Amino acid sequence: MSGNVTSLFRGTAAHSPSMAALTRESGEAAGAGPVDFCIPCNPYFPTPAMFDELAGRLRDIITYYPSGADTITAELCGLLQLPPQCVAMGNGSTELITWIDHLLVRESLAVPVPTFGRWTDQPAETGKRVDMFPLQEAGGFALDLARYAEFVRARGTRTVVVCNPNNPDGGYLHKEALVRFMDAMADRDLVVVDESFLEFADAEAEPSVVHEAMLRPNVVVLRSLGKNFGLHGIRFGYLVAGPALAGRVRAMLPKWNLNSFAEHVVFMLRDHGPEYARSLHQVRRDRLEMAGELSALPGLTVYPSQGNFLFVRLPVGAEGTVVRDRMLTEHRVLVRECGNKIGSSSRFLRLVVRPRMDVRRLVSGLEQVLYGAGRGAAVPEPATGPVTATEPATGTGYSSGTAAVDRLVSETNGSGLRGLAPAPAAGSGMPLPAAVPIAAPAAAAVGPMSLPLPLPVPTAPQPVPQAVPVPHPAPYPGPVPVPHPAPVPPPAAAPAPYPGAAPAATAAPYAVTTGPTPPGVPARGGLTAAQVRGTDGLESVPATGRPGPAHWPDAAGVGRTG
Repeated sequence: MSGNVTSLFRGTAAHSPSMAALTRESGEAAGAGPVDFCIPCNPYFPTPAMFDELAGRLRDIITYYPSGADTITAELCGLLQLPPQCVAMGNGSTELITWIDHLLVRESLAVPVPTFGRWTDQPAETGKRVDMFPLQEAGGFALDLARYAEFVRARGTRTVVVCNPNNPDGGYLHKEALVRFMDAMADRDLVVVDESFLEFADAEAEPSVVHEAMLRPNVVVLRSLGKNFGLHGIRFGYLVAGPALAGRVRAMLPKWNLNSFAEHVVFMLRDHGPEYARSLHQVRRDRLEMAGELSALPGLTVYPSQGNFLFVRLPVGAEGTVVRDRMLTEHRVLVRECGNKIGSSSRFLRLVVRPRMDVRRLVSGLEQVLYGAGRGAAVPEPATGPVTATEPATGTGYSSGTAAVDRLVSETNGSGLRGLAPAPAAGSGMPLPAAVPIAAPAAAAVGPMSLPLPLPVPTAPQPVPQAVPVPHPAPYPGPVPVPHPAPVPPPAAAPAPYPGAAPAATAAPYAVTTGPTPPGVPARGGLTAAQVRGTDGLESVPATGRPGPAHWPDAAGVGRTG
């Protein structure tokens, strides 16, 4: 493969070049491209027989208009046992993110970083303030929901985003903790839970919060179809929310925003549930094996993941762009270097889970690129011996995401807050830097830059409401038991505002004083479960009248069989 191909990466601001662009630049025949560890899709689905069926229908698929989105949505809802009134299908999750931003996000949006780039870039492009909550490398990039809630209230952010599992690190949040967080954010305009990669998770049996989202008036769950069905090129995904939110998005979508390929695939799925479930099971097995293979490489750190990808830190001295280019030109292996992800750096790669034969090729290439003899090695040979997995990252000219975070903060936030770093995971043994208390109004140093602190600071210390601790996701493998929620105290007087935060009308702490929503009771003006699942016109049966097949799992547990 020509070295000119690597020039394509210089012109992409937040994503890797497409496979079509790489193929054109290399001059290779279609299907003869590199082994793809970059694009995170399911390598086992559709099956060869399904591809043959699609090929046989190709003329009709590309000749005629598709059905309207309502027809396609009704068929998908019949499979997943969801009420169509609570679902909106889009031309990929990116289209839905765009409409969520235009229609439902006002003023500001909070998102942990690193994460999927459209959650930082899209609202910034439309003039919203993006409040980024940095995930700490020392804590394994785990998201502390209690600290995140404090951050949201201190910033006064109106829209809150959580990706579960998160991209690129694969970090996972247990359902019980996430539902409690959703209820704690009931006073925000919007809470978005991006479950684009949740089909690949197996930390618990029913990980999705789609049914809980339909009960709450300010929650939207985003789901992908291209990733888990292995069909990125078709561009289809969907969101689940209460009828009001879902209907508002659905009303703005074009009549034929879904193409004929999407329609044919959705109507094929009814007969291929078992194959789909088996494909997810195989990806999870491959993830364990691949993590073990990569962990054996000296100095390479592999982070726990519940997605269909692994986030890895290269050994000390290795530069991600060099490793990426050499893997592509010398070994015809395409990897995702994460230097253009906010909160990450070029020392990190995201590697898609693939079959064992492909992984062997990846590992062989990394061994040669990282540790090859002489001047060809990306990792310099230390004078005292080979690089070890425990060697500290000292003496390097970069740190995880510092420059990238500083850049986007300066462009979108306008101001920064200190002392809100997440606490380390229990038992991790990795202390984080101590939180820095907010002092008098002055400049707050964030990396090499100074940003003003416009928020008023009280003259005397105020009591901080105690947050209910949220368990960190435990390292996988194996299901992790979820502790019972802590007892909820009775209603009390309004708590004092968080130190340094702008005054808020109803700034409740993370622990919601009203307690969990009892069964059968609407959540803060939402719907009851009975209303969502069948009464008041919210039917879960598709327009065709065909019931969903018994072997196809519902939206909250897709792929749990097999």
